[in-house]
Amino acid sequence: MKHVPQRTCIGCQAVRPKRELVRIVRTPAGEVAVDPTGRRPGRGAYICPDPHCLERALGGKRLERALEHPVAPEVALALEQELRSLISARQTGQAAGS
Repeated sequence: MKHVPQRTCIGCQAVRPKRELVRIVRTPAGEVAVDPTGRRPGRGAYICPDPHCLERALGGKRLERALEHPVAPEVALALEQELRSLISARQTGQAAGS
């Protein structure tokens, strides 16, 4: 049986397979962005592909603690937009694969 890496969502604290979560990364240059590939260098945090989890992570400053870096409001808004577009892309991809 193959090992499946598990990660914890910083929004809801659910432990899920790594592939089901979205990685948010703080690059060595200090940029905070969504990492859809999960391979960008830097400190990462994982979140469910759910806007409510992002709201919890931002509201409780969980994302800032996980990334060890402050997240500006405009960056938080950009993360939310990127996450929503990623969610819709995943959903259309699943609908096409069905």
